[in-house]
Amino acid sequence: MTFAEKLLTTRPPIELAGRRLKRYHVTADPAGIEPEVEEAAYRFLPELLRTLPEPDGTPPGGFLVLHRGGDDGVYLNVYSWVWDNALHFAGGAAGQPVLGCPDRDPTHFVRLDRSLIGCVWELPPLDHERNAWVRHLLDAPAPDLDAYLADSLPAGTTGWSGTGPSAKGLDTGRSDRGRFVR
Repeated sequence: MTFAEKLLTTRPPIELAGRRLKRYHVTADPAGIEPEVEEAAYRFLPELLRTLPEPDGTPPGGFLVLHRGGDDGVYLNVYSWVWDNALHFAGGAAGQPVLGCPDRDPTHFVRLDRSLIGCVWELPPLDHERNAWVRHLLDAPAPDLDAYLADSLPAGTTGWSGTGPSAKGLDTGRSDRGRFVR
C-alpha cells in the first residue's frame, strides 16, 4: 500500500450553536475542498452539534476537521471540549456507502453511528489541540478561550510518515514548542 500525506489548511474559527470552533481542512488537492462540498458540510454541522452534552461550565471551544477523501468520500469530524478536559466527538460522512451513506454524493451528509474518531490524515490536529487547550485554559493564570482559538496548527501537510518530503530533507517547518509534530 502506498501512503502519502495530504495537505492541511486552517480556516478562521466559526461560532455556531453557542460553540466556537477552529477549522481544519484536509485534502490531497492543492485547490482545496470543492466549494459545494464545503458548503454542504457546514450546512450539516448543526446536526452534529445537537449531539453535544448540555453546557457544563467548560468554555465552549472545540475544533473540526473536514476531510475530502481520494474517492467520493468526505468526512466531518467535530471535537468539543467538555468536563474541562475531555473531548466529545461527533462525526458525519458523505459519499461513502461503507459508512452508511445512502449514495456516493459528496454533498449528502449523514451522521456516523460508529465509534471512529478519525483516520491518519484527520488525527494530526488532535495533538496540537490538546496542547493548546492545556496551554490556554488549564495551565494558564486565567482561562483564555480567545487565545486558544488563535492557536491553530499551521498549514502544511498532515504529518511526517518517515517516507514523505520530511524524510527526504524537505522539512515542513511544523513545530509545537520546539519539537517536531507528526
